Amino acid sequence: MLFFDFFKEPPYAEPIKDETEIKKKYKHFRWRMFYSCFIGYIVFHFVKKNLAVAMPDLASDLGYSNTELGVLGASLYLTYGVGKFVNGILSDSANVRKFMPTALLMSAISNLLFLASATFITPGEVTFLGLPSGSILLWLLVFFWGANGWFQSGGFPPIAKTLSYWYSNPERGRVWALWSTSHQFGVMVSVYLSGYCINLMGWKGAFIIPSILCIICAFWLYDRLRDRPQTIGLPDIEVYKGTVSSECAVDEDKRGYFQIYKESILCNKIMWLLAISYVFVYVIRYGTEDWLVKYLVEDKGNSLTLATSKLSVLAGAGIFGVMASGTVSDMVFGGKRAPVNVIYLVGVVLSILGICFTPANMHWLDFVCAAAIGFFTGGPQMLIGGLCAIEASSKKVASAATGFTGVFGYLGAVLSSMGTGYVVDKMGWNGAIGFWVASAVICILICLVLLKNEYSRKAC
Repeated sequence: MLFFDFFKEPPYAEPIKDETEIKKKYKHFRWRMFYSCFIGYIVFHFVKKNLAVAMPDLASDLGYSNTELGVLGASLYLTYGVGKFVNGILSDSANVRKFMPTALLMSAISNLLFLASATFITPGEVTFLGLPSGSILLWLLVFFWGANGWFQSGGFPPIAKTLSYWYSNPERGRVWALWSTSHQFGVMVSVYLSGYCINLMGWKGAFIIPSILCIICAFWLYDRLRDRPQTIGLPDIEVYKGTVSSECAVDEDKRGYFQIYKESILCNKIMWLLAISYVFVYVIRYGTEDWLVKYLVEDKGNSLTLATSKLSVLAGAGIFGVMASGTVSDMVFGGKRAPVNVIYLVGVVLSILGICFTPANMHWLDFVCAAAIGFFTGGPQMLIGGLCAIEASSKKVASAATGFTGVFGYLGAVLSSMGTGYVVDKMGWNGAIGFWVASAVICILICLVLLKNEYSRKAC
């Protein structure tokens, strides 16, 4: 009970009556909540994407195969997917100010325990209970990386709740698209930070310094964040913006949380189509993000520094892809998201094939193709599991809606991590390329089904 009491959503404060004070306070806190969520989510990536950069040196040092590395990477995605679903439901009724910083703090601690395991156990030198030390270490690493995944999953749901309650529906699309670039910034900064730490301290440095930065940021977030506007005396955002008069909103207030959850998510065919397609979006997203460095080093003979630079370009271009997808879907397709998803996914197929067939010595073409992968992956990743899921459901279950699609997305991430490692060991890197391209084609077919259907809301 103490656990739930600690995270319990704070009660509403006495409403502020002064219109001038309401306006001033809303302006201040909307900006403050946005930049806190933006920076906080960037920092979450410091202890999530560091493994992708450390993987070549870690594999060499510890002697693990690609399949074993795939199992290690998949442990985070498996727990992240389940955790995103659970934390999505919990976050709808939890205090954002405590929930998000705690998740970041525990994620950093999990990284430090991951590092401690590799420090105190050396593969091939000792055994325990008759088991090879390498196997013991691998499963310890899997456990702590999986724990990291669970706590990582506590970062996004409170952000989804925050953006839903501090920004009204007519402005939420632009705000959501802008915030979504924090993922690409997070990957880009994390890649550079991890690469710098590895050059400075070896692969273990990619876990030490980022973890310390995350601990500092967790306390900063606690200082900056607040929960719903009503908890500091402000009116509901829809009331403040004058968009709350619809009968739908009135009826929704009369329903309980789980009734809204059932009707808006579990019995909503749009949500299921979005969720299934999200599986394949994540196969592509994490296949390229997590394995591109190793692919470029092993298949194209790039140095770690050069390969890391290409991965950072992929993340950087994703920022523009996210922003463009939101703008195009609003201004060109009148709020329809499926046409943009189809166009972007075709671009994904072409760019993945491009990086496969470019000559090894033409690095500028690799940079172009990596940027194209990031650009075209960013749109579907933001739209399908995020904005579309929220628009197709209800503000009252915003965290749960993104958690629902997130479960399927991270099933795709598990499939990506383990599947990529397996096909590389069995078929080489061309097998991995084929795996990613096939996933994009399947996702295109599902999005074409979405395109042909009529929905009650404009989300898809």
